Amino acid sequence: MPPTDARTHARTDFPTAPAPENDADFRTVGDSEDTLELRLPDGFLTMYADGGRAADTVPPAPGGDPLDGIADWGPISTPAGSFHLLPVRIERDLPLIGRWMNDPTVATFWELAGTERVTEAHLRSQLDGHGRSVPCLGVLEGTPMSYWEIYRADLDPLARHYPARPHDTGLHLLLGAVADRGRGLGGILLRAVADLVLDHLPRCARVVAEPDLRNTPCVSAFLSAGFRFGAELDLPAKRAALMVRDRGLRDAL
Repeated sequence: MPPTDARTHARTDFPTAPAPENDADFRTVGDSEDTLELRLPDGFLTMYADGGRAADTVPPAPGGDPLDGIADWGPISTPAGSFHLLPVRIERDLPLIGRWMNDPTVATFWELAGTERVTEAHLRSQLDGHGRSVPCLGVLEGTPMSYWEIYRADLDPLARHYPARPHDTGLHLLLGAVADRGRGLGGILLRAVADLVLDHLPRCARVVAEPDLRNTPCVSAFLSAGFRFGAELDLPAKRAALMVRDRGLRDAL
């Protein structure tokens, strides 16, 4: 997404769910009555059978520092299975992402509920942003199950609110299915994606995030993924926890 105030005006942490004791505690919790359980239509997974690589390209950012190789970052092995980030293709992914955004719990934090036009406008604002933010689907064991935004935090409005360093890279995560929440999966995938960023972006010394400070399960997931708590941030729409994964500490946390 280009540097506008839209990002810091939205709550972008993943939905609240009971926090597990650790990532190994890989239990499934019951569905919430106010949360939609989404079932993928027949034939949907065939669109991802080739890893979605046919058209997964992102326009380069000015200055020659794009996040344009994300489709080639995976798959990566995780304790939950093989995981792959695929840059969003609107014609393929909009219906699924739009349904996730209308889950009442998701809508509380992302504030993108409504028709598909609402979600499409959000996605296009990033896809037209010269590669500074890349919206992605997270595909676990062949099934699309999460939505991600990988963005240049140092070029984002977030940089006005903390001591940003060149090439700081930010993460946003949404877990789509109720069954994937509250069992440690968020922490597992956050660690995996942060490792991908550090492995493939050598100029990035830190991966950052800014979940709502009140969302303690979300903050706990970042801590379990090797992030440290950096500061409290007063953003336009929330008080956030600045979470930081340092390259120099990645093997220690």
